[in-house]
Amino acid sequence: MKKESFFQKVYEVVKLIPPGKVTTYGAIAKFLGSPSSSRTVGWAMNASHDNQNIPAHRVVNRNGVLTGKNHFYGSNLMEQLLNNEGIEVKNNTIINFKNHFWDPNS
Repeated sequence: MKKESFFQKVYEVVKLIPPGKVTTYGAIAKFLGSPSSSRTVGWAMNASHDNQNIPAHRVVNRNGVLTGKNHFYGSNLMEQLLNNEGIEVKNNTIINFKNHFWDPNS
């Protein structure tokens, strides 16, 4: 699969994440049938920050850590966007991560 088409598939999944929910790079990779491609999902998210139609702030690592936050304009923008959706973050980690987790596989 070409990288560009995989990125587009990632973006389509990310657009499905409801406000107030987050998912992980790994959950997206698994949903797309490529469970070992978490890192590629991360690259796709890194490439998406100029597109405001993709809610990249809703994708975090498997522990609920905002690992992509440095790719947003402003060091606290990712956290602010999540806070605006009712998701509390402390020390770059989502509080009650399991309660906010959205699984595209279910």
